[in-house]
Amino acid sequence: MIDLESLDFAKQGGLLPAIVQDARSHRVLMLGYMDRAALEATLAQGRVTFFSRSKGRLWMKGERSGDVLELVAIETDCDGDALLVQAIPHGPTCHLKRTSCFAQAPGSVLGELEAIVAQRARERPQGSYTTTLFEAGPKRIAQKIGEEGVETALALLAEADEALLGEVADLFFHTLVGLQARGLSLAEVGRVLEKRRLAKQRVSD
Repeated sequence: MIDLESLDFAKQGGLLPAIVQDARSHRVLMLGYMDRAALEATLAQGRVTFFSRSKGRLWMKGERSGDVLELVAIETDCDGDALLVQAIPHGPTCHLKRTSCFAQAPGSVLGELEAIVAQRARERPQGSYTTTLFEAGPKRIAQKIGEEGVETALALLAEADEALLGEVADLFFHTLVGLQARGLSLAEVGRVLEKRRLAKQRVSD
C-alpha cells in the first residue's frame, strides 16, 4: 500500500504527475495529475481519478464516456513526487479514441492479445474462433495446444523462419486461451519465471 504521508505534494503546488500504464501490455496510456483527494478517491474506489486543472475539480477518467481505468497498483518514484499507476483500461484512453494518448507508445503484443482473449471469454461473440474454443472446453483447447506444439517443433527442424514464427504465434495464442480457461494469466507465468531466476541467482551467489 502506498504511504500518502511520504509523498511530496508541496513540491509542485499540491499536484503529482501520474503516469498511467496498461497493467497487461505495459503500454503508457496517458499522463494526468493527482492531488491528495484524487489519490485517495482512486485508492478507495478502484477507478483512476485525477485533479483536472482545466475543470478545477476531481475528475474520474471515463466518468462520462464509460472508458474507465480500473486500478491495479500505484507506486511512487524515488523522490516521492511522481506516481506510476498501473490500470486496466475499459475502452480507449485517449479522447481521440486511441488506445493511448501517445500514438506510438510501445507495448506488449502478447499482453494486448491476452486482453482480447479475456474479452472473448466473457462475451462469447458469435463467429469468433476463440469463442468456439472456449465453448468446446478444456480438452479441445489442450488438443490444439498439443497440435501447435508439434507443428512448432517440426517447423524448427524443417521449415523456413517465416513458417516457424507463424507456428510459434499459433502456439502462443492457443496457450493464452488455455491459461484463460483456467483463470490464469501471463502475469502469473511471469512470477514463476521471476521466482526461478531469483532461485538460480541465490544458488550462484
